[in-house]
Amino acid sequence: MSNVFKGRSLCVIEDFSIEERRYFFRKTAELKKAILENDEKKMDEFRINDPDFGIYEVFLEDSTRTKESFRNAANFHHAKVSELLSSSSSINKGESYADTFNMLSGYSNRIFIVRSKVEGLTKWLSEECSEYAERNGQPYKPAFINAGDGKHEHPTQELLDEFSFLENQDMDFSHIHVALVGDLYHGRTVHSKADGLKIFDSVTVDLIAPQELMMPENYIEIMKDNGFEVNIYPSIEAYLKGGKIAKIWYFTRPQLERMGERILKKEAELREAITFKKEFMPLLREGTKFYHPLPRHKEHPTIPTFLDKTSLNGWEAQAINGMYCRMVLLSLIAGKTGDDFHGARAEEKDYKSEEYIVEVQPENKSREKNISEGVRPLRNGIVIDHICKGDSPEEIRKHIRLISSVLGLDDGRGGEWISQGSDGRYKGIIFRPGISDLSRKELKRLAAIAPHCTLNIIRDGKVEKKFRTHMPPRIYNFEDMSCKNDACISSPESKEGVPAAFYRTKEDTYACAYCGRVHTFKEIWNKR
Repeated sequence: MSNVFKGRSLCVIEDFSIEERRYFFRKTAELKKAILENDEKKMDEFRINDPDFGIYEVFLEDSTRTKESFRNAANFHHAKVSELLSSSSSINKGESYADTFNMLSGYSNRIFIVRSKVEGLTKWLSEECSEYAERNGQPYKPAFINAGDGKHEHPTQELLDEFSFLENQDMDFSHIHVALVGDLYHGRTVHSKADGLKIFDSVTVDLIAPQELMMPENYIEIMKDNGFEVNIYPSIEAYLKGGKIAKIWYFTRPQLERMGERILKKEAELREAITFKKEFMPLLREGTKFYHPLPRHKEHPTIPTFLDKTSLNGWEAQAINGMYCRMVLLSLIAGKTGDDFHGARAEEKDYKSEEYIVEVQPENKSREKNISEGVRPLRNGIVIDHICKGDSPEEIRKHIRLISSVLGLDDGRGGEWISQGSDGRYKGIIFRPGISDLSRKELKRLAAIAPHCTLNIIRDGKVEKKFRTHMPPRIYNFEDMSCKNDACISSPESKEGVPAAFYRTKEDTYACAYCGRVHTFKEIWNKR
């Protein structure tokens, strides 16, 4: 059986399945024990031990903790470790990311550890550099590890956080109750927990932050969809006064500098809500541990330094665990460890089996008799019906204009109409005489921009063909779409030429394939 970890990228925490992550944690516990006991034989089972195996650190955003943790982890493996300094890199002069990393991958570099403000960068590089390797006959495809990308994810931090939680509860995966405290809005470490905590059979999450710093709604919805019990509190004080208190607390640094003058005026009040105080100590449960991704703010730490020498201090061991976790991760991706894994891999979504454009049998009736609200049906042409059913007339008109533009229906005769059904709900209608049919690609565009509509092809006053559209599970290869997150690698703002791609969510919205930003089907199109 081949090693399922070898050559894999870790761009988001879900790139590894729950069983793969549980295996990872067991292996991390093994290696940590071996290092603490100076068991060289056991350590060599994990070491790459190949001076030609290239591990490349590329930190395009400042970092000390993550960077040095990875550097020490890489040095453990006795491999070739290189570094690209962002201060001297041509990337900061407008050089293409793809060209830079393709070039570096050709120099026997097998694993890239990348930190950047550009969200989804490692996902894109994993795809692009794999194609480059195939085109040029390279014997391997480089793997990418996301060491933090903007406000998106930080999967290796999530791994070390979870390992630290597990150590605290004797590697028990059955349940976790954790309080997330601080800047939950900007913190990518807490965003990763929306899916990361799925390694536990049952999860209770208490979100503690004032409204301005609260977890974005889409991450709360992901937690709920994953079966987590989610409780929300505006401050530590309010949390300690009500509800069942967690024994595991995870603090983050407030990043108020990102939020403008209005928020800065409330800085003292916001910090007060998420900073632990001495008077709270008697209200904690026995055995409570505090964690923090570090570093703390030197002037306004949410975990004050008076707690450093108390039993609450779990953040120091947590920081040390980062090196052990990253040692094991590099070992797995290099294929040194992992041969004994037996379990499910991360699921690859099957987008081809779902049909979202369904041809139905038309009613064999003459369209001449169906005159509705002054609109006489066509003799020949197309009618797109049931557009945005249930929306307001204003919203429907706005979207009809977008549909007409996106489908190239602005030229020539025809019109639009808004009808009200017997149930009181409005719907939009587009009719265009003279258009004989829509191509398969045009049907896909119609399903993407007007899901749940009906397309009628009219011949001699009768419906010759009838199609119903559903939300496509994936949308890509349309040049007039874009992610509306300016920090995303696929945004036009990146100027990298990355084509936009979206995946349907359980809530019938679309998530960007790179940065995860959620959009409605109306928002992904570039307005014309």
